Amino acid sequence: MGNGIRCGLGAILLVTTAVRAAEPPAFEAIECEGTYKQHLQGVCTDDKESIFWCFTSKLVKTDRTGKIQQQFDVQSHHGDLCFHDGKLFVAVNFGQFNRADGNADSWVYVYGAHDLSLVARHSVPEVFYGAGGIAYHGGKFIVVGGLPPGFEENYAYEYDPNFKFVKKHLLKSGYTLKGIQTAAYADGHWWFGCYGKPPILLQADEAFQKVERYEFDCSLGIMPVSAGKFRIAGGTCSKEKGCTGRLVPAHPDPKQGLVIRDQGVSTGPP
Repeated sequence: MGNGIRCGLGAILLVTTAVRAAEPPAFEAIECEGTYKQHLQGVCTDDKESIFWCFTSKLVKTDRTGKIQQQFDVQSHHGDLCFHDGKLFVAVNFGQFNRADGNADSWVYVYGAHDLSLVARHSVPEVFYGAGGIAYHGGKFIVVGGLPPGFEENYAYEYDPNFKFVKKHLLKSGYTLKGIQTAAYADGHWWFGCYGKPPILLQADEAFQKVERYEFDCSLGIMPVSAGKFRIAGGTCSKEKGCTGRLVPAHPDPKQGLVIRDQGVSTGPP
C-alpha cells in the first residue's frame, strides 16, 4: 500500500513537472544569448518552443528563454523573417538597397525551422528597392523593403504560398526612412516597423486601405505573442563587444500604437 502511494505521488509529480515545462514563459523581457558581428534585423517564433533571431549574417535559434539551440552563418544581407508551416522565411537583398533606380537583388530564402537548413530560394524582383521584411497571414506572404527619399507612400508586395506575385499594395503612410524594416500581422492589423528620428510604427488594416502612423520603435523586430500582447526587439552594438538582441513586452495603445512595458531597452538601428 505504502509503495503504491509513493509510486502514485511520483507519477503525479512527473506529470506536474511536465505540465509546468510546457507552460509558456512569463510575459517578461528575453535576452538572446551571445553577441554578433552585425545588428538584429528581425525576430519570429514557432509559438511552441523556439524563437528565431536574424543578425544580418547569422541566423540564431533559441529556446523561449533566449538560450542558443542552433546558429547558422548566412549571406549578408538577411533581414526580417517570419515562421510558417515549419519553415522560416527571410527577406534577403544582395544588391543595392534604397536606390531610386533600383539595382536591388531581392529574394526570400526559406530555412527549415528544425535545423536551419536552406530548403528553397525565391526571387522577388517586384520588391524594387530591396527586400527588408516579411510576414504571413491568410494564405499570403507580404514582403516590404526600401523607400528612397522623395516618396510619400510605402509598398507592400503580396505573394501566394508559392511566391507567385499577386499584387503591389500602396500604403498612404508618408515617407519613412529607408522604407519598412519589419513586419507582422496580429489583432486584425498589419504592423510595420520603420527607422527614423523619431522611428515610426505603421499600423494598417487587413486590406491596406487605412494606415495609422505612430512614433514608436519596432524597427528591429515585432513578435506577436497572443491577443493584445507583443514582444518588441531591441539591441545594442559596439565595436568592442559586438551586437546583442533582446525582446521586451508590449501591448497595443490607441494613442501610441504600441507601448513597451519595460523601458530599459535600446531599440533602433545602431
